[in-house]
Amino acid sequence: MTIIYWIIFGLVAGSIANFIAPSSRGGIVGSIVLGIIGAIVGGYLGQKFLGVGVTGFNLMSFVVAVAGSILVLFIGRLI
Repeated sequence: MTIIYWIIFGLVAGSIANFIAPSSRGGIVGSIVLGIIGAIVGGYLGQKFLGVGVTGFNLMSFVVAVAGSILVLFIGRLI
């Protein structure tokens, strides 16, 4: 069930990350994909290093998903 939470939060997180740091590449579909990947990355890294992850519909999960999306966006721009 956790992966479903990552995907749902990823949809929202991608939109927020694109709002914070707009990208001309990908449009809304790119934002959704970015958000899903970012939520998965954020959930994995948060669980691995901080003991928090995307565990359900709560504020901490949302913060982890958005942070992961911003991290993926930043790395994508470096490449």
